[in-house]
Amino acid sequence: MKKILTLAILVSLGLSNAVSVLAAEKTVLSAGAEQTVDNDKNNKKDKKKKSEKIKPVKNKYEYVNMAWWGQFNDDILNDYIIKAVENNKDLKMATLTIDEYYQNVVGQRANELPTIHAGFMPGYGGFMEHEAGSFLLPIMASYELDLFGKNHNKTTAIRKLYEASILDEQAAYISIASSVGTVYINIVKLDAMVDLQEDIVKLRKEIFEIMSISNLEGLVSTSDLVKANQSYIQGVADLTDLKKQRTKLLHQLAVLTGDSPNNIEEYKRIDYKELAFSGNIPEFVNSDVIMKRPDYMKAEKMLEKAGIDVRVARKEMLPTLNLGGLMLFNATNLGSLFTTSNMLWGIGGGIMQPLFMGGRIKANLKAKKIAYEKSLKNYEKVNLTSMQEVNDSLVSINMDKEKLTKQKKIQELEKEDFAISQTRFAQGVIAKLDLNQMEENLLSVNKMVYSSEFDCMIDYISFYKAIAAQNI
Repeated sequence: MKKILTLAILVSLGLSNAVSVLAAEKTVLSAGAEQTVDNDKNNKKDKKKKSEKIKPVKNKYEYVNMAWWGQFNDDILNDYIIKAVENNKDLKMATLTIDEYYQNVVGQRANELPTIHAGFMPGYGGFMEHEAGSFLLPIMASYELDLFGKNHNKTTAIRKLYEASILDEQAAYISIASSVGTVYINIVKLDAMVDLQEDIVKLRKEIFEIMSISNLEGLVSTSDLVKANQSYIQGVADLTDLKKQRTKLLHQLAVLTGDSPNNIEEYKRIDYKELAFSGNIPEFVNSDVIMKRPDYMKAEKMLEKAGIDVRVARKEMLPTLNLGGLMLFNATNLGSLFTTSNMLWGIGGGIMQPLFMGGRIKANLKAKKIAYEKSLKNYEKVNLTSMQEVNDSLVSINMDKEKLTKQKKIQELEKEDFAISQTRFAQGVIAKLDLNQMEENLLSVNKMVYSSEFDCMIDYISFYKAIAAQNI
């Protein structure tokens, strides 16, 4: 009778605890948030939408949207993007990370299934005057009844991490493609800067030589000659710096495409005068674009995982129900090992209810609630950051376009001024020195215009990254 009463008390404690924990499933984790960890029927549609499974894509070019890069009308740039998709080491690691998380899902899912162990133990022993050999073959099976869905919740939580790794891979492909495009355009930009700077250096050298002759004839002061020499030397130094920047960017492009930096001499690029973007950038973007960004979707997945972790932490208060079985074969020779006379078997079950854990279970539950709140704040932060990045890219595009338009007007005026100077030089009104100085001014304006044109193209790439390579 005492045994029956003891068992009844344990069962009643377990059931009362289960009722309280399941009722607590409907607790709202944040007073200001609409996210809950309940199973309310009214939220089934929203939860079904949020729990859509994300699967990795086999064609990684879907991530980078090669059609968008085609708007630059540059096959060389497209080749570098393709090379990066196929060979970039960071992208390879991102894909391997997905495989790693998938194996974690498989491993956790195994906890929902029965386990079976078998062994073979030969031995030899004696008792009193009798000695004999024996062969022992134990087969054991165990299974935890997942009545409250705790193990299944753990599997779902691990799967959220797996889906988040897929989104990380997508973000990595977009980021690498953006980096390749940005580096490539900056290299082409430096090609333009180097060519124009070389022309400026030639002019400054010619100006210095003319002033040297004039100084010998007493027409130019030594102070002006020194300034002309300084200007020439500074031009050479600026040219060297531009070449250094270009070489470093070529090294960076090589690494991004999975190649050795020693091969940069083979790296081709389009003529800077031919590179042009033919796409249309909208003035406004629908907010739905943000919801399709991989970082936004990852934050959503991590929020869902945090909610599941809270449910799991609550269910740690519930009793665990286990079934077990044992089959044992024992014989003195192998021939009779599998006979029924040498077989021993049994089956049973058990229930374990945590009664005192020193506060560990409650502390774990509170920690999971805090983690949920952090995930919620991160979700809100990613939402705001995404809007900021899209808006920043649009503002940069519009402002830089306006800046380029004004600079082109200055360029036209400078061309007209230089044309007038050429006419005056031909008429003998101004000296060669004055004409060279006017030409240098025009080259400096050309550098400014080319720089702004390439800055606009880089703005387009920033916009591409902000909208996660979507077609809008």
